[in-house]
Amino acid sequence: MKSGFVAVAGRPNVGKSTLVNALVGEKIAITSRVPNTTRRRIYGVANGEDYQLVLVDLPGFQRPMDKLTERMQTTVDTSFEDIDVVLFVMSARDRIGGGDRFIARRVYALGIPVIVALNKVDNLKPSHIVTGMKAAAALGDFHALHPVSAVTKDGVDELRADLLHLLPEGQPFFERESATDQTDAERIVELIREKALQLTRDEVPHSISVELDELDQKLLRAFVLVETESQKQILVGRKGAVIREIGVRARPEIERLLGKKIFLELVVKVRPRWRREDAQLDRLGL
Repeated sequence: MKSGFVAVAGRPNVGKSTLVNALVGEKIAITSRVPNTTRRRIYGVANGEDYQLVLVDLPGFQRPMDKLTERMQTTVDTSFEDIDVVLFVMSARDRIGGGDRFIARRVYALGIPVIVALNKVDNLKPSHIVTGMKAAAALGDFHALHPVSAVTKDGVDELRADLLHLLPEGQPFFERESATDQTDAERIVELIREKALQLTRDEVPHSISVELDELDQKLLRAFVLVETESQKQILVGRKGAVIREIGVRARPEIERLLGKKIFLELVVKVRPRWRREDAQLDRLGL
């Protein structure tokens, strides 16, 4: 039996969570085109007959701008203890730059194997992929480098096999039927937030959080939080169209998660400066 922890590191918006979902084989982390979608450390658990691969999905490395991003970066900084392998994710669609070099210095200094995943290679010219691989390879002494597409799953099986090869022998850390350490309540609020991110833009997505108010046999009520009245108006939309669409998109996934039909009630509330106050962040579990 092989089991171990793999920290998934990289800049914001390189597709870390999408890649974790692909490696696990089911959606355990929300995804969006908005940078810093991942706010908390999430464990994704891939189980096989003779292995358990625990992927530690982390917020992207960043320069903190408020209490929320400060906590996110602290989560990243403290998440490399007792890790067996680092999966360093970069985007083939972006030029490898200072952010990638900063992360490379951090992860290569850990003294544990580093596997590089050059993500988002789908629909790119082979010459473009080769150029990206050469740039990624120049950042440090890696164990292996895999061009992959988390969206199409190209290269994901080979990447998983390489990660498993590096895991130590040991017993599972989670129940064999578990795919994540998150509770249903935590997954529900993230699914709602994901749909809100899809329907908003500019600064609004960064100001959105979700708080579960009630969950019983049939009723699920959640507060969708923003920081200003103007953001609330955007999120509610004309005659409630935006918040209604968020519910329409979120409800089917929540019902699949819970295995039952529900009535989903979403209420938009203004909670000023929630990203900047420790008490508010504690309340939201961030």
